[in-house]
Amino acid sequence: MLNNRILEDRTVKPEEKAIDLSQCRVFFDFDGTITEFDVLDDIIRRFCATDDWIVWERDWAAGKISSHKCLREQLRSVRASKETLATYLSEIRVDRDFYRLLALLRKKGVKPVIISDSFSFFIKTILDHNGIKGIRVYANGLKFFKDRLRPFFPHFKVECPKCANCKKTHLDDNADGKTTIYIGDGHSDMCAAEHADLVFAKGTLLKHMKEKKLSCFEFCNLGDIYQHFKEVNRGTEK
Repeated sequence: MLNNRILEDRTVKPEEKAIDLSQCRVFFDFDGTITEFDVLDDIIRRFCATDDWIVWERDWAAGKISSHKCLREQLRSVRASKETLATYLSEIRVDRDFYRLLALLRKKGVKPVIISDSFSFFIKTILDHNGIKGIRVYANGLKFFKDRLRPFFPHFKVECPKCANCKKTHLDDNADGKTTIYIGDGHSDMCAAEHADLVFAKGTLLKHMKEKKLSCFEFCNLGDIYQHFKEVNRGTEK
């Protein structure tokens, strides 16, 4: 597995490590990766009726509680109707380079997958308002009761208790024997990144990969990944 190499192995120039994108499966985190900021965190800050969410967030970041418990407790204090949230979400824009990255992947026959510890309603609403269709999304679920939100977790795994949505499972289930590429930025991406063949990381995930001496490519925005894919795919063009 390529992810067993230490970080320095990926300082080799991209053109010296050509890969065939058509033989890859590409997985994206959503908040802070496809969007420019963490939408879920912003919703919690904006619409929580109390400051209790801060304690849960701190305990989760410190590894004291699972994201499953953190999200369940934080959403207890959110006060917003489905319509209110839909209006808020309609204003969120994705990274502008996501469009050309998608076009490149689809040209190579790659069907990208979004794996998120956020909620399908948030993600799909944002994608719809940005004119993005046809991407498989694995995320948590929401039920609405007037201005109350009740989360549910269809992808929670007892054997992976730290995560609300077991991202590693989605990599395994969708790999189809091909090279797995994971793109992310945060705490919830760590497990998946450690099991992917190639990793693009920024933020907390980048720090984690460096501390673990696991290889990854650093990126600032999706334009960096687009340029990288263009370079490493040279030589595999027919």
